[in-house]
Amino acid sequence: MRLRYLLSLLFIPLIVLTGCETSDNTDESDAATDDATQNVSPSNLTAKYKQVPLEADLTNLSENQQRMIPLFIEAAQAMDEVFWEQAYGNRDSLLSTIDNADLRSFVEINYGPWDRLNGNQPFIQGVGPKPAGANFYPSEATRSEIEAAAESNPEILGLYTMVRRGENDSLRAIPYHEFFAAEMEQAALRLQDAAELAEDEGFARYLRLRADALTSGEYQESDMAWMDMKTNELDVVIGPIETYEDQMFGAKAAAETFVLAKDMEWSKRLDRYAELLPMLQRGLPVPEAYKKDTPGRNSDLGAYDVLYVSGDANAGAKTIAINLPNDEEVQQQKGSRRLQLKNAMRAKYDAILVPISETLIAEEQRQHISFDAFFSNTMFHEVAHGLGIKTVINAPDQTVREALKDQASPLEEGKADVLGLYMVRKLEQEGEIDTALMDNYVTFLAGIFRSIRFGTSSAHGTANLVRFNYFREHGAFTRDEETGTYTVNRDSMEAAVNSLSEKILRLQGDGDYEAVASFTEKYAQRPDFLDEDLQRVEDAGIPTDITYEQGPSLLDGVSENVSAAQ
Repeated sequence: MRLRYLLSLLFIPLIVLTGCETSDNTDESDAATDDATQNVSPSNLTAKYKQVPLEADLTNLSENQQRMIPLFIEAAQAMDEVFWEQAYGNRDSLLSTIDNADLRSFVEINYGPWDRLNGNQPFIQGVGPKPAGANFYPSEATRSEIEAAAESNPEILGLYTMVRRGENDSLRAIPYHEFFAAEMEQAALRLQDAAELAEDEGFARYLRLRADALTSGEYQESDMAWMDMKTNELDVVIGPIETYEDQMFGAKAAAETFVLAKDMEWSKRLDRYAELLPMLQRGLPVPEAYKKDTPGRNSDLGAYDVLYVSGDANAGAKTIAINLPNDEEVQQQKGSRRLQLKNAMRAKYDAILVPISETLIAEEQRQHISFDAFFSNTMFHEVAHGLGIKTVINAPDQTVREALKDQASPLEEGKADVLGLYMVRKLEQEGEIDTALMDNYVTFLAGIFRSIRFGTSSAHGTANLVRFNYFREHGAFTRDEETGTYTVNRDSMEAAVNSLSEKILRLQGDGDYEAVASFTEKYAQRPDFLDEDLQRVEDAGIPTDITYEQGPSLLDGVSENVSAAQ
C-alpha cells in the first residue's frame, strides 16, 4: 500500500458510511451542497497545491532505456482514461462545461468535481455528493443490494470488475479487461514495445507478463515477476492496484501508473533493513497468534525518483512511498517491495512539513525536524506494511482486508505509521541504525498535522486523525493553549506507540468489523482546537499537497526520443 499522502489517502468513518444504504438525496442536502460551493474561489482551491516539476537528468541511461520512458508514459495515459471512468465517469462531458481555467485545473487534479482534500465535498454546484462506490457500481445501487448480488456472484465484489445493470435490472460484473478493452490493449502494446528494448532480462519478463495481465485480468504471475527484479534501473508500476477509491466496500482496484528511475546508490544502503523483517516480526508487542506470519525474505527497499504518474497515483494528494504488491499470497511467498520516492518526499518536506513545523511545533523542539527523520519514518512505514498478520486468526481462509472491508485501509495505514515508529526504536536499540529518536518523534508529530489535512476521504488522513487523538489521550504530546504549539513527551510517546501498535494488530487479527468501526468512530473526531490550529496553517498560505508538472520534455535525455519511440 502506499503512503498517500496514498496516500491520496480515503475512507470516511462508519457513521458517515451508513448513509450509503440509500441512494436518495433530499432537496435539503442538495441545497446545502449548493450553499457550500457557490462562494468558493477557484484560485483558492488550486492554491491548496504547490506545483512541482518532475524533472530528472536521465542522460546516464542507455539509449534503449531512454526510449522506453515515452512508451511507459503512453501506457500511463491509457490508465488515466481508465481511472477517470472508475472515479467519475465521462471526463470530457464534465470538462466541456467548465470555462474557468483554475476550476478546470482543480477538476483535473481531483479527477472529478469532489475535493479530495476536503472529505470529497463537491466544489461545483449541483453535482451532489460523491457516491461512496465512486463509479465502480451503479450510483443508485445500495450497499445491501450489492451485497445480496455478491452472494450469488462473488465477482460483484471482485478486485477487477465494474458493476453495471443487466437484464431485469440485475447487477452484473464486467471484468476490467472487457469493460476497458481498448485502454488495456493500448497499455499492453506499449509495455510489449518497451520489453523489446529492455536490457535487463527480469524487467523484460515482467513487462511482458504485465502486458498479458492487463488484457487477461490475471495479475499474480506478473506480481511475482515484479518481486524477482533486482537490477533494473527503470521501473513501472501499472494496472489496477489500490482499493482506496472504493469507499463503499474497499473491494475495487483502481488504475494507476508510476514511472520510476532507481537511485542505485541509495537503494544499496536500504537493503539491510529488508533482511531484518523476520526479527522485527518476532519482536512485535502482541501475543504469538497475532504475529504467526513469516514475512517473505525476498522483500527489498529501494529509493527512486518519480518520472511520471497517472490515474489513482495522480489523484489529489501525492504519495511519497509505495509498498506492493497487495496480493497476500505473493507477500507470503516473495515478501514485498518498498519504494521510497525521494524527489516527491523532498518536495513535500520543503514546501509543507517545514513550514507546518514553524507554525505548530514548540520553538524549542523545532531543532528536531529533519529530512533524514522524515525519510526514515516514511521508509519504516512502508516496511511495517509487511509485518503483522494477513489472515483472521479464527478464520484463516479470510484475509484481514476481506473481513474489515472499507475499514481495512485506514486501519492498515494506522498500523504502518505506528509500527514504523516502533521499529525505529527497536532498530536503534539493536544497533542497526544510528538515529536521534526525538528527531523521529517530533518530525512524526509534524507529519500527523500534514496528513490530517488530507481529510477523511483519505485513508492516511483518517489514520493520522485517529493517532492524533489516541496519542493526545495517552499524553504523547501536550499543547500550549496560549501559543497553540505542541511538545512531544518522549517517554509517553514511546508508551503510546507500544499500546497503539498492540491495539491495531489485535483488531486486525480478530477481523472484527464492528470493533474496528467503533474504534475509528471514537478517535476520528476533530477537536475544535485542532481545527483552529490547522486554520492557522491555512492562513499562513502553506499548501496542503503538491501537484505535478510532468512529461517527456522535463526529462533530460528523453524528450528527443519521443518521436522515435512512437
